[in-house]
Amino acid sequence: MSYSTAAAVRSVTLDDVRGAKKMLSGVARVTAMEGSRYLSQLVGAPVHLKCENLQRTGSFKLRGAYVRIAGLLPEERAAGVVAASAGNHAQGVALASTLLGVRSTVFMPKGAPLPKISATRDYGAEVRLHGQVVDETLAAAQEYAERTGAVFIHPFDHPDVIAGQGTVGLEILEQCPEVRTVVVGIGGGGLVAGTAVAVKGIRPDVRIVGVQAEGAAAYPPSLAAGHPVAVENPVTMADGIKVGRPGDVPFGIVGDLVDEVRTVSEDELSTALLLCLERAKLVVEPAGASPVAALMSDPGAFEGPVVAVLSGGNVDPVLMQGVLRHGMAAQGRYLAVRLRLTDRPGALATLLGVLSVVDANVLDVSHVRTDPRLGLTEAEVELHLETKGPEHCAEVGRALQDAGYPVIG
Repeated sequence: MSYSTAAAVRSVTLDDVRGAKKMLSGVARVTAMEGSRYLSQLVGAPVHLKCENLQRTGSFKLRGAYVRIAGLLPEERAAGVVAASAGNHAQGVALASTLLGVRSTVFMPKGAPLPKISATRDYGAEVRLHGQVVDETLAAAQEYAERTGAVFIHPFDHPDVIAGQGTVGLEILEQCPEVRTVVVGIGGGGLVAGTAVAVKGIRPDVRIVGVQAEGAAAYPPSLAAGHPVAVENPVTMADGIKVGRPGDVPFGIVGDLVDEVRTVSEDELSTALLLCLERAKLVVEPAGASPVAALMSDPGAFEGPVVAVLSGGNVDPVLMQGVLRHGMAAQGRYLAVRLRLTDRPGALATLLGVLSVVDANVLDVSHVRTDPRLGLTEAEVELHLETKGPEHCAEVGRALQDAGYPVIG
């Protein structure tokens, strides 16, 4: 199934991106670029973070949505616009439409995070909840467009959208003219395609690296096949790049201008998100952290100076809590152990005293006293501990063994 619209038959030029930049003046922020000492030491060259998580609506999506809607004919604006999204594109379309005085309707999955639904409404869109997955929501939005005459605003598969996203690339060259590598997360491909058009159009020597989540990586097989290939049931915590099929328009640009597409694991994504929060003091969603994950997983592969684009920061607090726990576990900062002890008064206090000496923070304790595997005077205890890393985990294990506690898991 093609996601292209009838209008999306041409490619995107550097002049298109420059025109989009003029159109966005006073609308989209020129977002900050922050250096990262930790990543610079890791890579062995300067690493800068392009903070689109600090853009209006919390992601780069406002850029493309505004350019697309601003380019509509008067009769098209009068008919209103419609979009489908689980979050970032929804908010971008809502705000862009409001700024341009255009009525907007946004379809969102029924399971979309409540903060994103609320924000989309606050930006001025009528929100309709439909379907459990984005594909169902997308189909509903397209049916609505056909039935009402509203203009469907695709999240990535249109030249105007790509030109708007490409203004990120122009800003990168202005803020870091010595850049050698630009790393960008990829979902449908609009951001990386636009960035590549802008950067390669001015500095063809700069290397463009795209990053996808392993469980939703449609671009590697598509590039190998020479045409967009759908990935069945994409699975990743990074919903911002959870796209099953590349867009036709960005796919052609990516094939021509993007030098490499890499993939990262869920552990790498959560660890990168944790690093952005702890070291850079930046709230970034998993999709936005994907370039950082790529740098951390293979730091020697990137020539510096490097610019990593943090594409968005709209992360649901519940998801953030889970991702941070996952990231801490991936870094060896959580430890779960099961052990047996004599079931008598004070036994648990003695055990906790051992853990206190080695400075392990106890998060949770559970007891099992009725199990056929246990002796008459035995109890099994499962402990969840917060530690300082792998070396500290090993120290805790040794302390328990030295104190005579048989660890069974």
